[in-house]
Amino acid sequence: MADAVAAAAHPLPGAERHAWLALAAAWAVATEAGAPLAGSLRELAASFRQLGQLQRDVGVALAGPAATARVVLTLPVVGLGFGILMGFDTVHALVATLPGLFCLAAGAALIAIGARWNRRLVRRAQATDAAPGLALDLTAIGMAGGASVARARELVATAIDRYELSAGDAEVTVAAVLDLATRAGVPAAELLRSEAEQVRRAARSEGQRRAETLAVALMLPLGLCVLPAFMLVGVAPLLLGVLASTFAVL
Repeated sequence: MADAVAAAAHPLPGAERHAWLALAAAWAVATEAGAPLAGSLRELAASFRQLGQLQRDVGVALAGPAATARVVLTLPVVGLGFGILMGFDTVHALVATLPGLFCLAAGAALIAIGARWNRRLVRRAQATDAAPGLALDLTAIGMAGGASVARARELVATAIDRYELSAGDAEVTVAAVLDLATRAGVPAAELLRSEAEQVRRAARSEGQRRAETLAVALMLPLGLCVLPAFMLVGVAPLLLGVLASTFAVL
């Protein structure tokens, strides 16, 4: 059944695909470990709700800076349009004169660099782990079935590889939590679930921090690429048009 869920998930996009693959992995781990399937899936559904809220929070935090990045890239075109509305032949000055062609080429290059820079900054600010805490949740499911620590970790590693999920450096965290549970004499499954929730809270805070950093980082392409392109494409043709009209009158 887990393989059927995974097969149905592959055509789905992005986060939805990852969620269904995580469900398939949980199903496989619960089946192999002998854990109660209904309870395991119910606990996984709760973690999915947290992950969904995390993705929505990060998406909202990134929406403003990302929209700003798209808007500022239109400034050079807006400047060119203002020149036309003011009655100056800025298009002719831009495409039919040597200085205008230089301004057009330089401005286009700066806009391209600025757009690529903006996309890279936004992409870097987005979450790198689609399901933080997943390995901890899966290990808790394995432990709930009465499997040994080594067996539960083996099942989780096999499921993650089989369904092509990303675990990041979760192996180190899982090992640390299991070691703490052994030394403290507390139920490992509960400690693993608690740590998974903490990992998701940390991911939410980190996503909000990246969004705030992005808002500041976008000032670099704005100042170094977009504004110079605005001067070259929007202001320089206007000046060239004014000079051409002045010399024509003289």
